[in-house]
Amino acid sequence: MFGPHETNLARGRAISDGHAAYYRRRAAGGAGVIVTETASVTANDWPYERAPLAAACPPGWEAVAEACAPWSTLVLAGLGHSGSQGSSAYSQEVMWAPSPVADVVTREPPAALDEDGIHQIVAAFGDAAVLARGSGLAGVEIDAGAWSLLRQFLSGLTNQRSDRFGQDRLLMIRLVLEEVRRRVGPDFVVALRLSCDELAPWAGITPEQAAPTVAAITGWGLVDMLTVIKAGPFSTGAYRPDAHIPESFNWDLCRAMRAVAGDVPVVLQGSVVDPGRASAALGAGVCDLVEMTRALIADARLVEKLRNGRPDAVRPCLLCNQACRVRDPRNPIVSCVVDPASGHEADEPALAVAADSTPADPPVHPGAAGASGLEASSGPPVLVVGAGPAGLECATVLARGGRQVRVVERGQEPGGALRRAAVGPGRSRLGSICEWLAAEAHRLGLVIDTGVEVDAGMLTRARRDGWQVVLATGARPVADRYPTAALPVLDPLAVLGDPGALPEGPVAVIDPVGDAVAVNLAEWLATDHGRKVTLICPDPVAGTQLSRTGDLADANGRLQRAGVQRRLRSLVRSIGPESVHIEDCWTAEASEVAAAAVIDCGHRLPDEALYQAVGDPGIARAGDCVAPRSALEAVLEGRRVALRLLGWATAPARARAAVPPTTSAATSWADRDSPTGSPGPATAPVGAGPGPMLGSTRR
Repeated sequence: MFGPHETNLARGRAISDGHAAYYRRRAAGGAGVIVTETASVTANDWPYERAPLAAACPPGWEAVAEACAPWSTLVLAGLGHSGSQGSSAYSQEVMWAPSPVADVVTREPPAALDEDGIHQIVAAFGDAAVLARGSGLAGVEIDAGAWSLLRQFLSGLTNQRSDRFGQDRLLMIRLVLEEVRRRVGPDFVVALRLSCDELAPWAGITPEQAAPTVAAITGWGLVDMLTVIKAGPFSTGAYRPDAHIPESFNWDLCRAMRAVAGDVPVVLQGSVVDPGRASAALGAGVCDLVEMTRALIADARLVEKLRNGRPDAVRPCLLCNQACRVRDPRNPIVSCVVDPASGHEADEPALAVAADSTPADPPVHPGAAGASGLEASSGPPVLVVGAGPAGLECATVLARGGRQVRVVERGQEPGGALRRAAVGPGRSRLGSICEWLAAEAHRLGLVIDTGVEVDAGMLTRARRDGWQVVLATGARPVADRYPTAALPVLDPLAVLGDPGALPEGPVAVIDPVGDAVAVNLAEWLATDHGRKVTLICPDPVAGTQLSRTGDLADANGRLQRAGVQRRLRSLVRSIGPESVHIEDCWTAEASEVAAAAVIDCGHRLPDEALYQAVGDPGIARAGDCVAPRSALEAVLEGRRVALRLLGWATAPARARAAVPPTTSAATSWADRDSPTGSPGPATAPVGAGPGPMLGSTRR
């Protein structure tokens, strides 16, 4: 099951062609059930700027139904009302809720619904369900989950009414389900997404309370499917948390609810991204269906690959929330670090074809109906310098397109900075994309030569011999950010790779960026290595950018429990022989932080020395060597560069760098530079380079 989630793909408040392409790709990849992005049933419910509105959705729902029909995927319309967890910023109207209890996030108090208002919303659910049926969908899913008015009626946290809707907190859900069933008839799927644990036991829904609730709801005979979730107003981040929370965390909760659900099929939700774990849940009777939303964002063909006995070909979900969590004032389009084509299937379809291609697929043109492979290319061989995410993604896409490819890496293993950063609490999973890309390169027959330092002369000869070159050399630390420092100022990646290099004594971690790097490093040094750590940052809260991934509050709690001292609102003024001198951003009060070593987690710079030394505009670049950003941009740019070299256009509206000139390959520059003088083969199979770079360590 591909569950409902925010995408920011709406046009106005309507389901768009972007939605249709997004869902079509998952249907084609084998998803059995798709629930579309939850649509508000009333116009004054506007939870985020691009939230769909049911009244505006029928043409989009029709397009989604038509797009998914060839694969017989069951498509349900998500229907909901966010109540007090919405926003008045767009509607400019009061929000409505069971009781005038301000939301803990927005702090905005809603108005309490009277019975007329309640019945209007009940009728609106019925109207929306009728529209969904008329649009050719197979059913609807009613939202009583993390951001929902129906859950607010069910919970003692938000329902403080004394009337019949307070005395019977199930009444609102029953009225909605009865109205929907009455309006659509018995042969239309009616599903329910239900919070069974708000993680607020003092007044919220608990598993013990949820069990009789589930038994009652399923006993009414109104529901065809139940998705069990965990979240509430104090814990919306628990709905789809990052990798700090174990996979399949709702296993026990779902099992308990299924035990009382009678014959109604129950769906397991909650960080289910491993196919083996999903299969185990079905086998153990935990559930009847498995929701794998983020896993299907990471690999739209997950189900198809499993059916074909190729689990190793599935792109791994990192559970990082860096691109798929988009309930955000910036309005980013839903996407994925490991597959940046996700969310952009309509405006940049070549990216999706490149991601979905496999070595077993026949080469086809990306515009062909049902295309699943890359068009074979007879162009020159390509040298990729750097085996981080950008370089590996570029190399594998080129190899699938039929190019001869050689990858060289100066480090002793592929993966680049991301592999080195994949340590510590909740971060080790980041390395799985590096491992997957390296394994994919191996399956394609690529050679990754590690321990090779490429210089300008080698690149010049490669270009002269007809090679195209892609630089993915990553970023470098700023060496002179603190030129007068009397203490060693260390690079975080160096420390993560060798914590033993830190001198004894307290450690100061300087974080002017506010992302996961410094927070993770400070926590890791304190918990795993017993170091006394002080985190220095200019913001009023540590790791401020973690609000985008849902980890901000939890991260600060972990730092507190680990004993990390946080010096907030602080600027570094100088670094002495035994301490860091800081100044309060607001008061300018000066103070000192004792330290034996300093770790600088500031922004890095592009490693462009090789590019500048060669001075050849025909050399393509990708990732951090252009500008240091996240793994998402690295993978995206690696793929785009590969597509340009294969002669494909990406998005026609976007500016694109010039494609390096196409020439014929001559003798191998690698063989010519071989210290032994031993030549490589004159020709090489598709996906392999013309010969090994002798003197290097082959991986």
